[in-house]
Amino acid sequence: MFSFPCPIPPSFASDRGMSTAEYAMCTVAAVTFAGALILILGSEPVSSALRTIITDALHARP
Repeated sequence: MFSFPCPIPPSFASDRGMSTAEYAMCTVAAVTFAGALILILGSEPVSSALRTIITDALHARP
């Protein structure tokens, strides 16, 4: 691997984990993604397709 000098002082270079702003951005992204999934899965075509798949799977005989 290549080693590059770190322009950040050593006291800040060892910062691990996410800061509060990063947590907030990840939370907003997760909520947006969940909202999109709810809209997609709640639409009639997708809901109907899922209902058909589940019904066929439950009525399938070996």
